[in-house]
Amino acid sequence: MAIPSIQPYRMPVESELPANRVDWRPDPDRAVLLIHDMQRYFLRAFPAGRSPVLELVENIRALRERCAARGVPVVYSAQPGAQSRQQRGLQQDFWGDGVGGADEQRIVDDLAPGATDVLLTKWRYSAFQRTDLADLLRDQGRDQLVITGIYGHIGCLMTAAEAFMRDIQVFLVADAVADFSAQHHRMALDYVAQRCGVTLSTRAATAALAPAAPVGTPGH
Repeated sequence: MAIPSIQPYRMPVESELPANRVDWRPDPDRAVLLIHDMQRYFLRAFPAGRSPVLELVENIRALRERCAARGVPVVYSAQPGAQSRQQRGLQQDFWGDGVGGADEQRIVDDLAPGATDVLLTKWRYSAFQRTDLADLLRDQGRDQLVITGIYGHIGCLMTAAEAFMRDIQVFLVADAVADFSAQHHRMALDYVAQRCGVTLSTRAATAALAPAAPVGTPGH
């Protein structure tokens, strides 16, 4: 019932991403960055120091830095530890007891939330369920969600689908999520690209969120 041990696999590169059905583009005035469940408990299933975790953490960090520079809100989701059977609900049947003590609950050190970041306590697959994420987006007048983190075909995908059903544009950053396997990873990318959002690379996302070049510079 516990999370399986994950074998190393190569992080997808930009040329391998599925074709998107829509041409949405992240806008720093509309977007919120979600760093989904990057807790020690979930990361320990991956082999340390190998792909896809190396690229995962590096790329999320790059996006977080870009968003902080542009004033894009950064939101973390994290599951609480030592949940009761009632709190776990049907997840208990699939995954057992879940996150344990305080050490397992922590966001990995390389991505620790900053003073202005928001940390949401998350109880189900989707980061919208039993959280203030929808209210946060609405109150800040934002209608785009840039999704990073783990696991791609579970919480990240369910969050993407729910965002779409709330008329929030979804961007799943293909090389800033990771999964149980390359096959699961690809499934999540394909679903989002064809059904509820846009898949894009970290390079494309950070470029879209870059400061506008001053008028009069070459090309302007």
